[in-house]
This record gives sequence, C-alpha cells and structure tokens, in this order.
Amino acid sequence: MMNKSDFDLTHQNRHTASKIVASLERIAQAFRVLLWQESKAHSLSPIQVQVLLFLRYHSDEKRKVSYLAGEFNMTKATISDTVKTLEQKHLIAKAYEPDDTRSYIINLTQKGREIAHQTSLFTKEIRTPIDKLHPDEQENLLLSLLQVIRHLNKAGVITIQRMCTTCSHYQPSADGKTHFCKLLNQHLHVTELRVDCPEHEFELT
Repeated sequence: MMNKSDFDLTHQNRHTASKIVASLERIAQAFRVLLWQESKAHSLSPIQVQVLLFLRYHSDEKRKVSYLAGEFNMTKATISDTVKTLEQKHLIAKAYEPDDTRSYIINLTQKGREIAHQTSLFTKEIRTPIDKLHPDEQENLLLSLLQVIRHLNKAGVITIQRMCTTCSHYQPSADGKTHFCKLLNQHLHVTELRVDCPEHEFELT
C-alpha cells in the first residue's frame, strides 16, 4: 500500500511511478489552463465549454441532463443550471419528448455549433508533442492510458466510460496482447482501440 506522497520530492525522485503521476498532474494542469483560456475567450465557464463539446459530438440519447450529469460527475441540478445558461446565450435549444414533456434532448443551435467547433481546438498544444512521437510510442502510451482510465473507472473515481476495454463487445486475449471486437467480428490493432465509441455497451460485472 502506498504510504508516501507522489509529491514528496525525495520519494518522487526515487520512483518512476511517482514521476509518472506527477507528470500526469502537470498535463492535467495544462488542460485546465488551456480550457480556461478558451472559456474566457467566449465568455463561458469551463464546464459550459465541455458541455458544448460533448453535445457537438454525441448522439441524441446522450444529449440529456441525466446522461450529462453522469458524464461529468455532477448533480442534475448543476447540469440543468449549465443548460439553462447555454439556452439563455442561444447556444442550445431543448427538443421535448412527445410522450414526456419533462424530458428533452439538448441540441446545439447554429451559433452553438460554431463555438463548439472553435473551442474544440484548445488541445492543439497538447497534441503537438504527441504527434511527434514514433507510432510505436503512441501505441504504448495509448495502451497505458487506457489501463489507467479503466482502473479509475472501476475504482469509482470517474464514472461513464465508453472505451473498448470497458465494453461487452471487447474480448482481449489471455495475455492481453491482442484485441477482438465481437460486434465487428474482427481483431483490432492498438490504433483501432477507441476511447469513446458510439456503439459502446457496458460490460457485465
């Protein structure tokens, strides 16, 4: 059991795992800074930008308050307030269900789609050094990050995940070196593994 802080420099400098944790924290900080800068440029909050981006690239059944609350690990009330603000800014519009006037799908307006596209590029400075990695290094990094994310999901730290490795269609080999999708009925190369798959179905536990 870990009893030393990864931020204790004496401990950190002696352990590679602690250096990796500290590096991930620096990258997380970079995401926060870049997202905040993008938010200010459009007079939005970071969560408002994140919601716009999610709405831009996900299907109808996921563009609902209850799903968004799980996606961002927030209460429905907080997400509802965010949606209300985005509606006041004319960035989204509600499409109510015909058989349930309390339930609605959240759609982007034209203005909302334009801002979502503009803000979606905030990660370019993080993407730049990754593009420079050798393809083998990219594949190893992807597999490692997928393992970290899956553990965090199982530990309850992060909620909804739509990765191949958390999908009922996913079948790894015994040694974990090959990957098979039962939905597509084909083997997947590492570069074909998805972090966010629209056909994802949660694995049975």
